[in-house]
Amino acid sequence: MEKTVIRTEAAPAPFQGAPYNQAIVAGELVFVAGQLGLSPGDSAVEGDVAAQTEQALANLGAILAAAGSSLDKLVKTTVFLQQLDDFQAMNEVYAKHVGEHPPARSTFEVAKLPSGALVEIEAIAHL
Repeated sequence: MEKTVIRTEAAPAPFQGAPYNQAIVAGELVFVAGQLGLSPGDSAVEGDVAAQTEQALANLGAILAAAGSSLDKLVKTTVFLQQLDDFQAMNEVYAKHVGEHPPARSTFEVAKLPSGALVEIEAIAHL
């Protein structure tokens, strides 16, 4: 199966020298790398978990749009939280973006995220 690399300036680029892409299209699916609450061009994550979730989802949306998809076509997401106590605040923002038929989702607490982030979200969507 052929795979196509997706790259957009509307979302943060992969960290310098890191061997990954923003997303890969394979078949009818787009696989989006984990997105932080990092604005394109910035190197620091700012704000509480709600603000970071908002930005992470904006980044996911921009990458999905570049691939010809959208947040409405999400089929699976994985959310990584530095503190599971932030679940409710993250979930309130997340719910506003994933539509009436939300995707399957897993949520994990992790010890640490890049750039001091409080949340990271990766996704799989249909084209």
